[in-house]
Amino acid sequence: MYIGIDVGTSTVKAAAFDDTGRELAVEAHPVALSLHTGHVEQDMEEVYTAVLEVLNALTSRIPHPVDLAGLTGQGDGVWLVDKDGRPVRPAASWMDGRAHELLDQWLADGTFETVFRRTGSAMFPGCPGPLLAWFDRYEPASLDAAATALYCKDMVFRRLTGAPVTTDVSDASMPFLDPRTRTYDNRVVELLGLTHRRGLLPPIGDPITTAEAHEGLPPGTRIANGPYDLPSCALGTGVTAPGDGLLIVGTCLASLVATTDLDLKGEAAGLYISTDRPGHWLRAMPAMVGTAALDWVLSTTGVHHDEVDALLAETPPGANGVRVLPYFAPSGERAPFVEPRLRAELTGVSLESTKADLIRATCEGIGFAARHCLEAAGLTGTLAVCGGGTRSPAWMRLLADVLGRPLRVVEGEVGARGAVLAAAERFGVDLDVAAWTEPTAVVEPDAARAAYYRDAYDDHLARLAQARHRART
Repeated sequence: MYIGIDVGTSTVKAAAFDDTGRELAVEAHPVALSLHTGHVEQDMEEVYTAVLEVLNALTSRIPHPVDLAGLTGQGDGVWLVDKDGRPVRPAASWMDGRAHELLDQWLADGTFETVFRRTGSAMFPGCPGPLLAWFDRYEPASLDAAATALYCKDMVFRRLTGAPVTTDVSDASMPFLDPRTRTYDNRVVELLGLTHRRGLLPPIGDPITTAEAHEGLPPGTRIANGPYDLPSCALGTGVTAPGDGLLIVGTCLASLVATTDLDLKGEAAGLYISTDRPGHWLRAMPAMVGTAALDWVLSTTGVHHDEVDALLAETPPGANGVRVLPYFAPSGERAPFVEPRLRAELTGVSLESTKADLIRATCEGIGFAARHCLEAAGLTGTLAVCGGGTRSPAWMRLLADVLGRPLRVVEGEVGARGAVLAAAERFGVDLDVAAWTEPTAVVEPDAARAAYYRDAYDDHLARLAQARHRART
């Protein structure tokens, strides 16, 4: 049995697989987000307790020996811990917006641009650079008390195993890593005013260990840490060949394209995620809001998730003139452009508009945002899709039409699956990767609807340009 652990933003999951990649069982536990005045935080103890609960529940359900475990989790944010790996304060989430004023300053004075040209990382308020600078300015006591500024999965790995504090190149990619040397760029640390906090950055390593008498896993279990959830999902869907892409329709709408071309001269947006293979990167355009935008609209209109497919069938492409720019995150947008003050817009609504119109317009808006990101990331090959949104067949058909290409839909716990494949690679365990990453369905676009959405996409881009102008004035 192989176990993948995925410490998500709102849900912690553990999945068990057999040696062919068949998903045997899944355990999940929700974790809370605390939102107040632009601050988005998580209780680290709650997160870690949830990890233990899903592991204990999973291993008790399937009492087979655990040959190997892999760990992944949400990226970015700041998880401050002391020398024993214990929380100094609640974690600042990747969704946090408190550092937007610092980012505004860096956008204006050229720091943002310089950092991108050195690292391929387009900073956003919830990434470690701005957050650490904010803490240094407004809450220095927290940094004084901390030994390390970790990422989510690293905190969990440290607690599970007692292993020395490390991170991997994927999490380190934003915003301090030089993707060519795969080491921290001290000039970037200096540009962000953090040279005196340089010691908080975790060492970059290849963290693998064996759990002997630690929590959550049977004694003797081999476990590897990382990569974080976006590159883990790429592994779990088989997206490794240059030009192939992945769209993750989850809380974050993430677009990834595998590449061997490191172009730091392009538009300063998204990031290059370093992978376990030197010279191979994922060009990532992780938009801030995916299913979270639809969740907000559903909650506001009183519609349940299981009603979405039927409602999408009630209204035609174009949603009877209703349009949604789906930029709902309190920290604005980070891909395929950075606009900290951008907010969602709903237009074309009248007394004749229906709930179905609102739902379809939201799904279409998310689809247009995905198309924008994938084009910017350089998609030329096949496209895989995973995430919670894949549970809606009607939404997948709509996405295929909006994107104008077939979708390789991979269902199940894709991040956990990728974590196992990464662990197998690191420990030298031979698994049939093609079998582990086989799609569950292929959704083809409808030619007529795809043609309609080509024009509608141009309209989306025009409205977005106007909204970005308003956000800056």
